[in-house]
Amino acid sequence: MPIKNKNKKRTLAKKGRQTKWAPVWAVIKKYGTGKRVHPSIMTNRKRSWRRTKLHIKPGKRRKSHFG
Repeated sequence: MPIKNKNKKRTLAKKGRQTKWAPVWAVIKKYGTGKRVHPSIMTNRKRSWRRTKLHIKPGKRRKSHFG
């Protein structure tokens, strides 16, 4: 069964990737091994599905009674 709304799913996937913390190796590379820094410092967009909504508008769909 095909995906109903590919663009919406693609947008949600992109926004989900943007809100993840940085990997540990990237933090170590940037700040060094002696510096204890939380990985969320390197993430620009901090978004939660509870706190902030994306306001994605539903796409236009073909009317089902037209076949």
